[in-house]
Amino acid sequence: MTDGLDTPSNFARHLGYELMEWREDYARYEMPITDALGNRGGIPHGGVHATLIDSAMGISGCWTGDPEVRKTALTLSLNVQYIGRPVGTRLICEGFRTGGGRSTFFAEAVLRDDTGVLVAKGTGVFRQRTS
Repeated sequence: MTDGLDTPSNFARHLGYELMEWREDYARYEMPITDALGNRGGIPHGGVHATLIDSAMGISGCWTGDPEVRKTALTLSLNVQYIGRPVGTRLICEGFRTGGGRSTFFAEAVLRDDTGVLVAKGTGVFRQRTS
C-alpha cells in the first residue's frame, strides 16, 4: 500500500503490522489484534503498543519521495503513555515528525483501535541515516 517505497522488516511481518500510509512527516501503521499478541490479561501486550508507536514515529521522518533514496532512523529516546484498553479488532497508529534538524528529529504518535478508542501516545527522538 506504500507504492513499493518501503519493504516491511522481518519483525513487522512476524507481528503482522503494515504501513498503510506514508508521506512527508507522517506515517500510519495498522495491525490486527490477535490472541498471539495478548498479555496475561488477554489484551495486546504493552510492547506491541510501544512497537507500533516507535515504528510510526521513526518512519515518519524518513520520507524521501524517491524509491532510490532510502532513509532509516535509529531510536535515541522513546516515551510511551498507556492510556486505554482497545475494544476493536485492529490497532491504528499515526506518527508525525514534529521537528528537528538534518540528522536528528522529533516525533509524536497516537495509537487508537478501529473503534476510535485512544490506547496510547508516544514521543521520541530519532537519528536519520541515509542508506
